[in-house]
Amino acid sequence: MDVDEAEIREQIAAEREELAELLAGLPAEAWDEPTLCEGWRVREVVAHMTMPFHSSTWRFLTGMLRARGDFNRMADRCARQDAEEYTPEAFTAMLRENARFPWKPPGGGYAGALSHDVIHGLDITVALDLDRRVPYERLRTVLGGSDSPRSRKFFGTDLAGVRLQADDLDWSLGSGEPLTASAQDLLLVLCGRRLPPGRLHGAPAARFTAP
Repeated sequence: MDVDEAEIREQIAAEREELAELLAGLPAEAWDEPTLCEGWRVREVVAHMTMPFHSSTWRFLTGMLRARGDFNRMADRCARQDAEEYTPEAFTAMLRENARFPWKPPGGGYAGALSHDVIHGLDITVALDLDRRVPYERLRTVLGGSDSPRSRKFFGTDLAGVRLQADDLDWSLGSGEPLTASAQDLLLVLCGRRLPPGRLHGAPAARFTAP
């Protein structure tokens, strides 16, 4: 299903506004809880999500130089720095006030920006066991690009012999033994996340479940 740019930008704005509302309602201690992003608490994930709204090109370039061109290392360093500098209230305001900020990841377009927000939002809500369902139209947009060569290379998830089958949406991917779950949980599998026990079903479930 093709979605035009204007519609994707509306989806981005809605996702950020809803996540800001959710984050505003979290108790203070939840910001220090771990997420599905290994080594990052809620505050580091939100710091990473909001970095494009306040970081300069100079900071990005110097950060990449310090990290010797390793984007993940640079992003980790920036997220940890920003997590100490900004309060939860400041992060929430950044997300809400920049709902329509026209950031696009390099080579990813606005679909990539939506994916970034949806995936990291799930990193938080699934880890905290919050009952939030990403609207289907946003999930379909993100899933549409989730099996691209670029995405596969970035996440490096090994799905050999596994067929992902959503149980709440007409969507599947791959061939082999079925791994069934909600579409948003399978999106996290595609992104290399290890999910909490009980969310995935089928013979391959243990392979993608956290111990």
